[in-house]
Amino acid sequence: MKQIVIATHNPGKLKEFITLLAPFGFTVTSSGELELPSPSETARDFAGNARIKALTAAKASGLPALADDSGLSVLALNGQPGVFSARYAGDDYPGAFAKIIAAAKSKDVWDAWFTCALCLAQPDGSTATYIGEAPGRIAPEARGEGGFGYDAIFIPNGYEQTYAELGDEKESISHRARAFEQIEAVLAAK
Repeated sequence: MKQIVIATHNPGKLKEFITLLAPFGFTVTSSGELELPSPSETARDFAGNARIKALTAAKASGLPALADDSGLSVLALNGQPGVFSARYAGDDYPGAFAKIIAAAKSKDVWDAWFTCALCLAQPDGSTATYIGEAPGRIAPEARGEGGFGYDAIFIPNGYEQTYAELGDEKESISHRARAFEQIEAVLAAK
């Protein structure tokens, strides 16, 4: 059996990864399930933070590890919260939604994009990184019950529904899916 650790403690991300990895025959576990530490995300970009998380999980578990660092960038906020997306919301996503919607409304600039950096790390320290983006816009109000994080306020280009309203369809069009498309050939060879 092929084994891989998803370097996350986030059940929403883990669920998406299990779905993405299903066709490749991996046994999937997570840093949270293995009680591995959450490293400090000290890089200035998504790729650097994904690398930190993947290397930490690979070295601690002795297994290949896949990590993601992702976030929402909002044009009305000059690209913020970006790599600080989780910290920007803290434990108050509704409050973060309100701030983002207010900024977009005040400037009448609704453009936004999600970015995902995926890093595949081996226990020997080697890594490979893949970047995916999904352009879209901020919704005028939070909508939908699915997803996690900022999904309720992001409408991907070509859609009228937020990520939170799209259900399983989100998993095939998201920033994470776009980054994952680049790594598929590598995983198939493992």
